[in-house]
Amino acid sequence: MLNKVIYYILIVPISILPIWFLHGISSFMYVVIYFVFGYRKKVIRGNLERSFPKFSNKEIRRIERKFYQHFCDIIIESLKNFNISKKSTKKRFVIENPEVVDRFAEEGRDVIIAGGHYNSWELFALAMPLYHQHQGVGIYKPLSNRFFDMKLRQSREQFGLKLISMKESARYFANSDEKISRAFILGGDQSPSNPKNAYWMKFLNQDTGVLFGTEKYAKEYNLPVIFGMAYKVKRGHYRLTYKVLFENPKEAPYGKITEAHTQVLEKQIVENPQYWLWSHRRWKHKRPSDLKQYE
Repeated sequence: MLNKVIYYILIVPISILPIWFLHGISSFMYVVIYFVFGYRKKVIRGNLERSFPKFSNKEIRRIERKFYQHFCDIIIESLKNFNISKKSTKKRFVIENPEVVDRFAEEGRDVIIAGGHYNSWELFALAMPLYHQHQGVGIYKPLSNRFFDMKLRQSREQFGLKLISMKESARYFANSDEKISRAFILGGDQSPSNPKNAYWMKFLNQDTGVLFGTEKYAKEYNLPVIFGMAYKVKRGHYRLTYKVLFENPKEAPYGKITEAHTQVLEKQIVENPQYWLWSHRRWKHKRPSDLKQYE
């Protein structure tokens, strides 16, 4: 009952408000979350300090403040997504070169679109089906709260995206439909639950376990791997450019695909660190001492 009250009394009314008004709310949230409550400040600051060991305390604090401002924008903009039109979605999220992906649809090939929690990944989930011939498929981890999981799915799928849980992903990759080509959206910057199943490499100056799903499925089904590089144009507006990393992944050496898409993400983070999701404990696992990933 409480879930429905929160959704219909709080979230729905907020989603109806114009974006300029919501950004005003976001600015107020920034002051409260950063200066009053210090939400996850220890985790965020620790992540930044380890990722940029040569930065001064002043520079770390500057990035930290910019991250919180962007983080609040993302939260508020995500609520707006519950009540957004196709026209507004395409206006606020522009995919500059959709032909890079559509070429493979014309060839009848499924693809993997790799990325990370950088800039507005939620808005990309909405916009992607509006630009492409492929059936967009998002691999996601369902929320423990069934009501909000249902509402989140409805929001993300409203323009054609299909959400598949991580547990169902292997079966869905295997069951291809020759009548429709699919574009699988995979985020490679989440902390793996089992460090032994991760691919370990240096990322942001730290030994990091990276989810291996992108490489696993790309090589198993020879799916081209395309990276989506997202940029923030201005408040509430984003653009994305695709870059083909591998057209024939089966030919790639072990680990090459994982390293490639992780390094592209790292380059974006280094250039504009405030737009990455620093609030997660991404380095909570250590490389297992008995791991032999190169054998």
